[in-house]
Amino acid sequence: MEEVVLRLEELLFPSIADVAVLPVAVNDEAVRIEARSTVAGAICPGCSTWSQRIHSSYLRFPAKVPSGGSAEQLPGLPRRYGRRTERLRSTLAAVGLALAGRAAARTARVFGVSVSRSTVLRLVEPLPDPEVPAPRVVGVDEYATRKGRHYGTVLVDVESCRPVDLLPDREASSLAAWLAKRPTVEVVCRDRAPFFAEGATTGAPQAVQVADRWNLWRNLSEAAERRVADHRACLRVLAPDPAQSAPELEKFADPSGSPWPTGHRFADRTRAKHATVHELLAAGLSRRTIGRQLRMTSRTVKLLADAATPEEQFHG
Repeated sequence: MEEVVLRLEELLFPSIADVAVLPVAVNDEAVRIEARSTVAGAICPGCSTWSQRIHSSYLRFPAKVPSGGSAEQLPGLPRRYGRRTERLRSTLAAVGLALAGRAAARTARVFGVSVSRSTVLRLVEPLPDPEVPAPRVVGVDEYATRKGRHYGTVLVDVESCRPVDLLPDREASSLAAWLAKRPTVEVVCRDRAPFFAEGATTGAPQAVQVADRWNLWRNLSEAAERRVADHRACLRVLAPDPAQSAPELEKFADPSGSPWPTGHRFADRTRAKHATVHELLAAGLSRRTIGRQLRMTSRTVKLLADAATPEEQFHG
């Protein structure tokens, strides 16, 4: 029997030195194991005073694959008023980190623990953030919490392809302050946004600023698409579409010579926006005021205001 007790101590409490297993009762339905603390005293959780007397006690049955029974508060056993042992908490938290809520809850049921996805997320939330090494090559880009309204900045360690931090806005001052705290940054990989260029220059003057391969290809493809769209009429003259007959071409022809005919939904909408923006500009309103009044982004207002004719916006 003594060997059985020692073996139970090793299986049930492998990392706890101050617990002794007492009598073991076995019946057809369950195995009841009683354990007690072997320390001479403990710190009171209420007044934080060392004492050798029992101030109070309560009975609980913490969830664990092998049940831990009832015992006083000990490091390694359940937290105060907790319903799970530390071993089970750490196991569920590790599964939650790997699989998130729903998948972690389904996986936990496989090894006999019934838990909801919300509980898994609550166990993951208080975990400390992992130590992130200082990045050498930082990728900077924007993300939208509400497209056209609210934008932030995401920073990525390009060498490890892992996100490093999120900034609540895309202002140059925020990026400059973040880079100034990390003098190990040698390369800043960004797009052509002026606020990112200003922030990188101010916050990391020692770093080299480059454009990543994706932005280079995107800029090249957009420039090629604009050039082809500008010469769309020339291409139609050189290679007319045989599928359309002459009456059909005359039906959609625009007397102004625009490649986008009147009656086209996109063309008419763009012409109306262009006319409205220029009327408000002529009335003396600022571009910021026009954007708020028409519910347009600053970039859209700028494109329409800088275009002499609405046809300059027809690149599709």
